[in-house]
Amino acid sequence: MSSLIAGYEYDIFISYRQKDNRGEQWVSEFVEALKTELESTFKEEISIYFDINPHDGLLETHDVDESLKNKLKCLVFIPIISRTYCDPKSFAWEHEFKAFVELASHDQFGLKVKLPNGNVASRVLPIRIYDLDNNDIRLCESVLGSVLRGIEFIYKEPGVNRPLKPDDDEKKNLNKAKYRNQINKTANAIRDIITALENYEHEPEIVSKDLSEPVSIQLKTSKTKIIAGSLVLLAFIVLAFFFIPKLFKSEREPEKSIAVLPFHNYSGDPAQEYMCNGLTDEIIGHLYKIKSFDRVVSLSSVLTYKGTDKRLPRIADELNVNYILEGTYKKIGDQIRVTAQLIEPKRDRHIWQSEYDRPYQEIIAIQADIALQITEHLRAFLTGFEKKNIQNIPTTNQEAYDLLQRAMHLWNTRSYDSFDQLIEASKKVIEEDPDYATAYAWLGGMTILKGTSFGGSEMRSVAWEAASYFHKARELDNNNAGAHIGMAMINDYFNWDYITAESEFLKAIELSPNEPNGRERYSEFLLKRGRPGDAISYIKNVEMPLNVLTKAQVISGAISGKKREAASSIRIFLNSQEEHLKSCAGEFYLWIEEYEAAKLSLETAKEEKDNYMLVPSFQACLALAYFKTGGSRKAQTIINQLINKSNETLAGSPDYYIGWYYSGIGKPDSAFYWLEKAYNNRSPEMPWLKVDHVFKNIMDDPRYRDLYERTGHKAYDDYFAVMKK
Repeated sequence: MSSLIAGYEYDIFISYRQKDNRGEQWVSEFVEALKTELESTFKEEISIYFDINPHDGLLETHDVDESLKNKLKCLVFIPIISRTYCDPKSFAWEHEFKAFVELASHDQFGLKVKLPNGNVASRVLPIRIYDLDNNDIRLCESVLGSVLRGIEFIYKEPGVNRPLKPDDDEKKNLNKAKYRNQINKTANAIRDIITALENYEHEPEIVSKDLSEPVSIQLKTSKTKIIAGSLVLLAFIVLAFFFIPKLFKSEREPEKSIAVLPFHNYSGDPAQEYMCNGLTDEIIGHLYKIKSFDRVVSLSSVLTYKGTDKRLPRIADELNVNYILEGTYKKIGDQIRVTAQLIEPKRDRHIWQSEYDRPYQEIIAIQADIALQITEHLRAFLTGFEKKNIQNIPTTNQEAYDLLQRAMHLWNTRSYDSFDQLIEASKKVIEEDPDYATAYAWLGGMTILKGTSFGGSEMRSVAWEAASYFHKARELDNNNAGAHIGMAMINDYFNWDYITAESEFLKAIELSPNEPNGRERYSEFLLKRGRPGDAISYIKNVEMPLNVLTKAQVISGAISGKKREAASSIRIFLNSQEEHLKSCAGEFYLWIEEYEAAKLSLETAKEEKDNYMLVPSFQACLALAYFKTGGSRKAQTIINQLINKSNETLAGSPDYYIGWYYSGIGKPDSAFYWLEKAYNNRSPEMPWLKVDHVFKNIMDDPRYRDLYERTGHKAYDDYFAVMKK
C-alpha cells in the first residue's frame, strides 16, 4: 500500500533497535496501539512500514540498498529513542535516522513543515522510551539541527526509568503520563503533519475580474446608512485592536515573561561556548529594549541552566516565566547554523521555530531577527523606535565583535585570571574598531569596577578615564543604554551631580526598559536621595536579586520609622534560597538598629568566607555591631586594620567607612576627620551621606551641613523641590 501523497512509499516509517523489541515486545505493542488509534483519527487508511520480523526485514547488519531508500521515502519518520538507539555504530541510527533526515531535507517538503495552527514541526517525530544522558540528547540534536522534542513514553519512580506500559498507573508515574493519552497525542501529531503536507501547495483561488473590481453602491435608505456606519465603526475597532493592543488586552492573556536559555553548542568545538553565550546575551539585550514585555530573565540567571537535564515546565516555574526560547548554534568554517524555538511550557505549546543558515558575519542580524520574531509571535506591542533600536548594527567589523564577545564571556563566567586581563581584552576591541560604541561602554564599566573594587587607583583618575569611554560611546551612539548608565554612575558616584545623574538614568531606562542593571542602579540612586518608595517601584516587577529589593524595603522602613515591616522583610530574605547573598542581612539589621542580630549574621558570614574581612564595608559593619553589643576592643581592632588599609589603598572606600563607624559610635571629630579625607579622595560612597542612619549623630553639626552641600545634596534637594511643584 502506498502513501496518501503520490511519490512516497509509506506514510510512516517506524525506526528502532531490534534489541528494544525483545522480551515484552514493547515496540510491536506500541505500533499495534498506534494503528488502532490512527484508524479513528484518519478517514483514509494510513500505511506504516514496521520491520517486525528480523529474519526477513532490515537487520542491523543489512546492507543499505535501493529497497531501503524507497522505504525511507515516507511522510513521517518515527524513531523509538532509547538508550541504545543513540549509537552512531548502529544500523538504525546511521542508515535510517540520519538517512531520513538527509533525504527529507532535500525533498519537495523539507524536514520542517508549517502546521495548520501556524506552529512548525519536524517530520521526525521522536518517541522517547527512556530518559537520556545529555550526551545522547546532544547527539540526536546534532543530527536534527534543533532541540530534541517528541512524545514521551517513560515511566518513572525513584530508581525506575523504563518504557511506559498500557497498564501503568499515571498517578504513580512521576512523569504523570498515561499510555492511552500518549498514543492519542502521537496520532494527533501525525495527523497535523500529514494534513500540513497534503495542503502544502495549493493554487491560489482564482477570482474573476468582475468580482474583484470595486463596486460603487449608492446608499438610499437609513437602514443602509446604519449598516455602512456600523462597518466603518467595525473597521476602526479592528484597526485599534492592532495598533492599540493594550486597550483590548484579555484578562486571561499570559504575562509576557520570557527566559532565553543558553544556546547549545553543536560546533564540536568547546572554544565556541563564548559565542553561544554571546548569542544568548544579545537576544536578551534586544528583548530588554521592548517596553511591552513584562519581564525578561537576565543572562546570569539562565546560565545556571546550562547543561541541565531539567524539563522546561520546571525551568519555567523556577524562573517564573510563561515563555522560553531555546536553540542551537553550529559553526562550520565561515558558515553558521542557528536554530531557535519559542515555547510555552505550561501549555506544552510550540509557538515559533526557525533555522538560520547564514555566513558567520551575519550573526548580529540573526539575533536581532530572533528578538523581533519573538515579539511578533507573542503579539507584544513594538514601537517604531524600538524596532529601529533592535535592528541597529553596532559594528560591521566581525573581528571586533568576536573579541568583545570573548571579553564578555570571561566576565560572565568569572573565568579571567585578573581584572587587568579584562581591561586589556576590552582595549583590543577598540583597537580593532574605534567606532564600536558598545565596546567603549563596556570598557568604561570595567574601568569603574577595577578602580572601586579591585585596585588602588585614585578615584579622580578612575572617574576621568571611565567618563571618557562613556562619553565616546554616547557620542558614537546616543541610543546606547550602557553609555547612559555609565554617565549616570559617573555623575552619581564621583561628580556628585545628582541632577545630571538622574537624567542619564531615566534616558537609559527609556532605551532599555527591562534591563535590570539600569533599574537597579537607579533604584539605589533614589534610595540615596531619600526616595525609597520610588526606588521600590523601579525594581518591584523587574528580575532583581532579592537582596536589592530587601535593601530598598529595609531602608524605606528605617526612614519612615516602620521597623517592624523592615524586620519582616529581613526574615523573608533569610528564608530564601539565595545563600550567597545572606551576608547582606547583617547590614540590613544595622539599618533598624538590631545590633545583636546584626552581629550574629555578620559573624556567620565571616566564618563562611574569610575574604569578607578584606572588604571595608563588611569590616565597618562588623566593628559597629561589636561596639553596640559591648565588644569595643574587637571593634577597635578591626578599625585599626581599616586605618592601616587606608594608607595602602583607596579601593573599597576605607576612609569613608572609618568615618561612618566613628559617627555611629558618637565620635564626631574623628568622624569628620575621616569623612573629609573621603571627600578629598572622591569616595563613591559619599552620596549615602543624606540617608544613612549612622549619620544621625552628626546631622546637627555645622560641619555636616557644609559637607552635605559640597557633596551635591543641597543642590538636588532644591531641584527636586521645584520639580515636585
